[in-house]
Amino acid sequence: MGGLQRLPAAAVTALLFLWVFSCENVEASIDFANMTALQKHAEFFDRNKDGIITASEIFEGFVAIGCDAEFARATAASLSAGVGPITSPVDAPLPHLSIYVEYVHRAMHGSDTGAYDAKGRFVPEKFEKIFTKHAKMSPDALTSMEVQEMILANRDPLDPQSWSAPQREWGLIYKLASDKQGFLHKDSVRGIYDGSVFYKLEGQRTSS
Repeated sequence: MGGLQRLPAAAVTALLFLWVFSCENVEASIDFANMTALQKHAEFFDRNKDGIITASEIFEGFVAIGCDAEFARATAASLSAGVGPITSPVDAPLPHLSIYVEYVHRAMHGSDTGAYDAKGRFVPEKFEKIFTKHAKMSPDALTSMEVQEMILANRDPLDPQSWSAPQREWGLIYKLASDKQGFLHKDSVRGIYDGSVFYKLEGQRTSS
C-alpha cells in the first residue's frame, strides 16, 4: 500500500499474536461514493468492503496482485502494526491492528512525490511533475533508473526514517506493473494513486 508507514516485521510478532484473539472492530464510517484517492488506493485491500482492513485482507490483497505468500504475510504484519494504531478510532478495541479506510491519511509518510495532499486527495500538478522531471527516455513512462532517480530526489534530508517506504513501494509496483521493455507507464502510475492498478493486476492474474 503506497504512501503508508510500516514497522519492521521483527517488531510486530507480539502485536499480531494479540490480534488473533481480538478481531472485533467498531463499525466503520466511510462514504464510498466520495472517497479520496488515497482511500481508493487502500480500499482495494478492504476485501469485504466494510471500511476496515484486517491483516488477513492485506495478505489476501497482496497475493491477489501477484506477490508470493511469504512477502504478503510479512507485509500484512508490518502494515497492520504500523498503520493500524494510527488509523484506528479511539473507541476501536485493542490492539488496534486493523486499518480504517476513513482515517488512512493519518498514516502518510514523507519523502514521497506530493501527489497526495495532507488529506489524501490527488494533486494532478505533482503527479505531472513526476514525468516532466524524471521521464527522459519516454515522456509517458519511467525506466527503473528513472524511478530510482525520482525516489532519491524526493528524499527529505530531515526525515531519514521515511526513506525506506518509497523504495519498497515503488520497487514493488515497478516489478509488478512495468512492461516487457522495462517501462512503467503513466496510466499504471496514475493507477497507483487511486488503486485502479491493483484491480488491473488482479484481473490479469486471474485471467492468465
